[in-house]
Amino acid sequence: MREIVFDTETTGLSPNDGHRLVEIGCVEIVNRCETGRTFHAYINPERGMPSEAEAVHGLSAIFLSDKPCFHLIVDDLIEFIGDSPLIAHNASFDFSFLNWELANCDREPISMSRMVDTLAMARSRHPGAKHSLDALCTRYGVDRSQRIKHGALLDAELLTQVYVELCGGRQIGFVLPADEAVTAAAELAMAAPAAPRVARPARPHAASEAELARHAAFIQKLVDPLWGVVLSAG
Repeated sequence: MREIVFDTETTGLSPNDGHRLVEIGCVEIVNRCETGRTFHAYINPERGMPSEAEAVHGLSAIFLSDKPCFHLIVDDLIEFIGDSPLIAHNASFDFSFLNWELANCDREPISMSRMVDTLAMARSRHPGAKHSLDALCTRYGVDRSQRIKHGALLDAELLTQVYVELCGGRQIGFVLPADEAVTAAAELAMAAPAAPRVARPARPHAASEAELARHAAFIQKLVDPLWGVVLSAG
């Protein structure tokens, strides 16, 4: 099954307040294994960058000023995501921005039925715990040392690993390719009758006269042995 894990960075919290996408990163997975295919774009929001948002992702208005506007990358984005389920952390946030940008380009919105929210998954699996991406990376041992600031592609890559763990771990759908010749040889070896086992004669294990003498001499040196107490009590 093909799925797309994605993340976005924005100028603020809601497109209804005039905020826009500034970055999107997508990671393709098939049967919950990364394929190596990704999509990443910085986007000119055609507006200023609030200092609060810049402090989160580090993307300034000057940096974004020469980047393409959303309508210039939308075709490549739609082609990449196809009709696959879309996985995000607090997915309703990312979907709201993505669908606003699509509508602004006269494109069909992405159905919410395709949305998979890892935040909801984490809350269900770990009630009462912290559910931020950082907290989940720590819980599952995902290396987030490069996450100095938020970044759409990096966060999508981290979330991919977290999502796999939330689904039960790497063993899901995990099949090692087998060499046919090796497999056939192993099957033949298992089917072949076992060679008869030849019983060996018992090895002598009785103490020699010299060993018995040394043992008796050692016993004579013991002071108040326990078996002497038992014998006298009997």
